[in-house]
Amino acid sequence: MKFTFFVAAVLAAFSLAPQINNAGSFKLRFADFTSSGQSGSAEGWQAWAPRAELQPRCYVDSAQYRSRPNALAISGNGNPAEYGGWSYRAAPIQPGRHYRFTAHYRTEAVSHEQLRVVARLDWQDASHKRVGYPDYAYLNQPTGDWNRFILEAPAPEGATQVRIELALGWSPQGTVWWDDLSLEEVAAPRPRPVRIGSVSLRPRQTGGKEGSLTAFLKALDEVALGKPDIVCLGEGITLIGHNSSYPSLAEPVPGPTTERLGVKARQYQMYIVAGVYEREGNAVYNTAVLIDRQGKVAGKYRKVYLPREEIEGGLTPGNSYPVFETDFGRIGMMICWDAQYADPARALAAQGAEIIFLPIWGGYSKLMQARALENHVYLVTAGYDCETAIFNPLGEALHSTKQSGVFKTLTVDLSQRFIEPWLGDMRGRFHKEIRWDVSAVGSTAPHP
Repeated sequence: MKFTFFVAAVLAAFSLAPQINNAGSFKLRFADFTSSGQSGSAEGWQAWAPRAELQPRCYVDSAQYRSRPNALAISGNGNPAEYGGWSYRAAPIQPGRHYRFTAHYRTEAVSHEQLRVVARLDWQDASHKRVGYPDYAYLNQPTGDWNRFILEAPAPEGATQVRIELALGWSPQGTVWWDDLSLEEVAAPRPRPVRIGSVSLRPRQTGGKEGSLTAFLKALDEVALGKPDIVCLGEGITLIGHNSSYPSLAEPVPGPTTERLGVKARQYQMYIVAGVYEREGNAVYNTAVLIDRQGKVAGKYRKVYLPREEIEGGLTPGNSYPVFETDFGRIGMMICWDAQYADPARALAAQGAEIIFLPIWGGYSKLMQARALENHVYLVTAGYDCETAIFNPLGEALHSTKQSGVFKTLTVDLSQRFIEPWLGDMRGRFHKEIRWDVSAVGSTAPHP
């Protein structure tokens, strides 16, 4: 009996202790939260809150777990102002090296998990003083009845340890369980170069749909000389350059226009984003299509925000913001008037879009810049009466022109981090602090 208890204690201690192999890599895994002997506590973990009166109930739950008994639990405990949870200080951390934090969680009676369930790494020096800025996990993946956060980040200069923080906020009736956690040193991310093709073209007097489309197909031949991975064309490429009604130009997707675009995509082994008019039953949509390197339709987005001119022209609005996986990363699409509003780009970025493509007829460059900056994504526009541009996640224009007939290809690195002075990496922070739960229309926000 004593021997069994001793073995269990040794195994539990081993699962908590950082492991340093000969290459210097750091591994810390939590697969079983063994009680330290104090009521409701776990070895090495501390309950915390910004103020004592905000402290949620933190305990080890042996009934709710993912892989083996015991999980860290945080309960709102009936307190509408509660905020806090569990923390663990991990050391030794090496500045400049990269670490991956993985955490599994499940919730009960927690609304708006994006805001209220938080996992972050708070980098510290030997005196427990913060260095750099905390890094937030904001994208989760379902894994059965549980969700999984994965966060990779470099330790900033001066860091010797990191405080793992797991939190539940403003959920008086809610509970979150955490299990199967790990923190490990990983190789620095490889560069993820993507060559983006920009087409600034405003065809005129094309004589009709076929003439307009042909002008863009010739432009694809030109921009393909730069060997882009993906090219963005403008809005309504079968309408610009002549006068026709939306319904007269509309066709199915896939259809004749996407087939001709697909020939170019397959010829040059590149993705193409382009604006077309799509018919489905009685509805006609202003649609952006994504053609893959094999020439197939890989996705489509139907313009959500229609200006009055398009409504009067008989178009129907879309009702979702899909994102699409490519072989270089996750992308989203918007169309023209969508840039007037914050939520399309915000919804795409919240789903992990790294580049947003915006076929646009005309609009304000400042709004396009703002959509890139506030969501910390690359934003690529193809305009007629406005800028054709490529903005980086700081809202800086890497390329911008209003001149028709300009074709540009440049490379961006999707592995690059953009750190703002005094704020840190806003990509994760923005999406953990945004208030999707607050209604802006017609009533006050619901109580948490």
